[in-house]
Amino acid sequence: MQFNSTDFMFFYPAVLAVYFLIPKRFRIVWLLISSYFFYMRWNALYILLIAASTLITYLSALLIERMNEGTGKNLTKRKTVMLLCITFNLLILALFKYGNFVIEIINDLLGTAGISQIGYRFGFLLPVGISFYTFQALGYTIDVYRGDIRAEKNIVKYALFVSFFPQLVAGPIERSKNLMGQIDRIDEFRVWNARRIASGAILMIWGLFLKMVLADRISILVDRVYGDYRLYGGTELLIASIAFAIQIYCDFSSYSVIAAGSARVLGIELMENFNTPYFAESIKEFWSRWHISLSTWFKDYLYIPLGGSRKGRLRKLFNLMAVFLVSGIWHGANLTFIVWGLIHGIYRVLEELSGSLRSRIVSVFRIKTDCMSYHFIKVLFTFSLTVFAWIFFRAESVSSALFIVKRIFTAWNPWILFNGGIYELGLDRVEMNIAVCAGLVLLLVSLIRRFREQKPDEFLFEQNIWFEWTVVIALITSIFIFGEYGPAFDAKQFIYFRF
Repeated sequence: MQFNSTDFMFFYPAVLAVYFLIPKRFRIVWLLISSYFFYMRWNALYILLIAASTLITYLSALLIERMNEGTGKNLTKRKTVMLLCITFNLLILALFKYGNFVIEIINDLLGTAGISQIGYRFGFLLPVGISFYTFQALGYTIDVYRGDIRAEKNIVKYALFVSFFPQLVAGPIERSKNLMGQIDRIDEFRVWNARRIASGAILMIWGLFLKMVLADRISILVDRVYGDYRLYGGTELLIASIAFAIQIYCDFSSYSVIAAGSARVLGIELMENFNTPYFAESIKEFWSRWHISLSTWFKDYLYIPLGGSRKGRLRKLFNLMAVFLVSGIWHGANLTFIVWGLIHGIYRVLEELSGSLRSRIVSVFRIKTDCMSYHFIKVLFTFSLTVFAWIFFRAESVSSALFIVKRIFTAWNPWILFNGGIYELGLDRVEMNIAVCAGLVLLLVSLIRRFREQKPDEFLFEQNIWFEWTVVIALITSIFIFGEYGPAFDAKQFIYFRF
């Protein structure tokens, strides 16, 4: 079930109605039932995978906590239980997400060696959200092992932590301290809180605007150009690449915003997953603002355990590359994602190595660093680097990505910006104007978020009531009039459902 579907339009109000009316002690059970139903609307059989991951991590955490930490023997047992738990979950993830990918690599190697290839292929579908809930459950187990939290005894509460429907399919990847703590206190929440409900509703409306009016509209242009990339020149491909950077941000952040809004109405606060990443002045800052829940997960559970920056500069650079390589693999079973991750890893390594050189250049040439032009150039340069990397993320193969990059630098045709050719890339003049206007709205909201540090709901609550209602009604109207709908009002899938 998707947030932008008619199914969700009936599902969510029904969940709220029962949630607000039932006795407090039944809230957790009701949310768990609703979460499982939410997931089973996509594929009922795959709920067994969530149940298996939940049960294994639940039992592992209980075993780890019960073992005495004072003896070496029990310490070894605790490590063994944790490693077995991690191995089981990662094997399930690898089987469903990377099984056929590994077979293809093996077949390529066998073909090169002149040996007969493996004829078998796995026929199952990739379970939606498996990367997200697997990492969330593993993070909980590791937290218990480290002693950061106590193991949850109530399996219903823990099952809800793993499967909470607003963030189940595409995050954010919640931490046990945040979400488990709120679930433990769920019967203490004041159910009816007008301001909290209004705040959540505004976030959901804003997220739907980002998805249906902007992301899905831009996707038409991106899909047209990238679908027949050999037919287009460098200008068209550059426009499509920049458009994809905006599309994937709007698409992914919209899911996170809707998730946060729908959870807030229920009284649950989810972590922020995006914070104006395209205003970042470095790749390091970009990753502190983009997919925050994943980047902090990798930092806490991979980068720091590998040694972080504690074991010398060379080891730090190796750890950075390792993290971004794993990040690329996490995104999908395709070499394009691995290359995308490695590109960002190279960016980070170069940033670390060039720090003193950049400081020296600023000093020698007496460059002003406290002016708008300096910050603007840094933002523009960082955005250009991310767009270049997105080409490999979006392309069907590494070879097609390299072809696109080559065309951008060797087949430049700026005249399409002036002769109307830009309106032949999938969006006519009217549709392009709608996309531009929606983009300006996004820019305005992003500027408010960046410089006033206010989310849409926080900003509107500061305004006069007439202004607040005008904005909300305008957004709702735009969704219904300008939102992109498929045949029979089919919902267009969120990009990160694939991961």
